[in-house]
Amino acid sequence: MIRLSLVIATYNRAEQLMVTLGSVAMQSAAPDVWECIVVDNNSADNTRQRVEAFQREHSTLNIRYVFEKNQGLSHARNAGIVASHGDIVAFIDDDERITEEFITAYIDLFDEHPDAMAAGGEIIAEYPTGRPRWMSRYAERPIANPMSFGDKVRLFPASRIPGGGNMAMRRQLFTVLGMFNTSLGRTGKRLLGGEESELFERIAKQEYRVYYAPRAVMYHIIPAEKLTKEYFTRLARNTGISQHTRAKEHHRTCGLYVGEILKWGATLLLCLTHRPAQSKYLLLMRWHISKGIFSREK
Repeated sequence: MIRLSLVIATYNRAEQLMVTLGSVAMQSAAPDVWECIVVDNNSADNTRQRVEAFQREHSTLNIRYVFEKNQGLSHARNAGIVASHGDIVAFIDDDERITEEFITAYIDLFDEHPDAMAAGGEIIAEYPTGRPRWMSRYAERPIANPMSFGDKVRLFPASRIPGGGNMAMRRQLFTVLGMFNTSLGRTGKRLLGGEESELFERIAKQEYRVYYAPRAVMYHIIPAEKLTKEYFTRLARNTGISQHTRAKEHHRTCGLYVGEILKWGATLLLCLTHRPAQSKYLLLMRWHISKGIFSREK
């Protein structure tokens, strides 16, 4: 019986996807209690051929390939949900690797906590080319979203939500609340995000419990191309756009505007305690997030 379905959405990252699948193949959970669904989001590279070759090499594992022609991470994740069979659906991305007990950790958490409707695990940023000196923990969050809340199972902190690349939900949640908002999420090279934030906003409104699963550890691999000024500014602006989109849908636009103004004050204070290079990127991040929020050109 399939207990957990692991969904991996991928787009034109065949080489990196093999690293991710390599960690999936090392899972300690019995192969008959989980499945892995790779959703190819209309890739132009050899993703399908590489996945099919991986399936042949790991024939004892339940790894399935799904093609989703509608471009966008939310479309891909929704396709994975539809194709899945587990009563738990977990999500990781194609630029990650997970530890051996990742799947077992989520199954155990939902078994031991019947009130849990969603969960998220630890995220550790990994920099193959080194962590840049300009990166503070505040500038790191939109790029790598690292998080760790100790070594005990607990309710997720009220101010945080699970990372999109390390989260799991009971299947019934999607029946009650619907799936990911397809107006949000990465689309091709467009860095719009926020689809998981919008889903967790709906979860919070229902007062469903979200737990932290410390044994579900994921390493987020950050390549050099994600550490450029051009990528950082595009990411920040699209963060602002997604925040505005979510606020508009949930009728809290005024609160978003006021909150952004207050964040400018906090950012200026932070700049007093950081190195010049870090302060520069903090200001750059805030400026472009604000542009995304206040710009009429979305």
